[in-house]
Amino acid sequence: MNQSRKLTDGALLLAIYMVLLLITIFVPILTMFGMIVLPIPFILYAARHGGKPSLLMFLASLLLTALLATFVFLPLTVLTGLGGIAIGTAIRKEVSAYETWARGTLGFVIGLLFVFVFTQVFFSVNLVNELKVIITDSMEMSASIMEQFGAGGQTEQMEEMLLLQADILIELLPVGLALTAIVLAFISQWISYKFINRLEKKQLRFPPFRNLRFPTSMLWIYFFALFISFFDLNPAGIYYTAVHNLLVLTGLLMTLQGFSFIFLYAYHKKITKAVPIFIVVLTLLFPTFLLYFIRILGIIDIGFRLRDRLTSKK
Repeated sequence: MNQSRKLTDGALLLAIYMVLLLITIFVPILTMFGMIVLPIPFILYAARHGGKPSLLMFLASLLLTALLATFVFLPLTVLTGLGGIAIGTAIRKEVSAYETWARGTLGFVIGLLFVFVFTQVFFSVNLVNELKVIITDSMEMSASIMEQFGAGGQTEQMEEMLLLQADILIELLPVGLALTAIVLAFISQWISYKFINRLEKKQLRFPPFRNLRFPTSMLWIYFFALFISFFDLNPAGIYYTAVHNLLVLTGLLMTLQGFSFIFLYAYHKKITKAVPIFIVVLTLLFPTFLLYFIRILGIIDIGFRLRDRLTSKK
């Protein structure tokens, strides 16, 4: 009976996935929506039946994708399948919502790396070079517009600034991939919670943001990257790029930790939510002045267990 249900659920969810995939491909206006919902069938199946049956469904989806949507769209199935299975198996094991999110993020990161390698190997498309071409075209267009408005004298300065920004964007491409994976995992997990709660009468949800707490190891990784950054590394070398990306990513996580503590402090002091929300908005508007203070607060929270001291006093 259990084996029969696995086959039935697998066939149904696989059919739903293929319909969603074809809609995503042939209805461009729904492409972004499709990227969000495509992992859901994998999440539902993995949450119900576990990892091994989900891998069989994943292999079947790859075959059907190659047959019905052509070889070109295999990376899309790999991306959504790996991310969905990672989230679904974590839900089945009943780990915390934030750990589920972390596992889903890892699955999507692996999927995005596959997309990157696939386009490079099979289509000879270097995404880094494509990004450079897009930025160069934008620079030429901006320079042309400035010359039309009589600001040609500032063109050279603007080009230098854009070139610097382009180098920074290309250098931080790994961080961009990680942030994309984080967002995809969060949205997919949140939507899947809604489906599972309705279909199986469960109460899955993300804990309040104030309860977000990164492990102490994250702090050590941040300090390690910060320490290495003080060395005279070659800006064009791979070590400089790796350290810079690691420092930026862990720094963002420390900032999230700082925001989380602010929400926790407001909750325990019975301060209206409008205050921490205002602080977040203010920090986003004036990051130069406030971002480092929030990051330091997050570091103190993790390193000195600041929230434990706060909750113990209540």
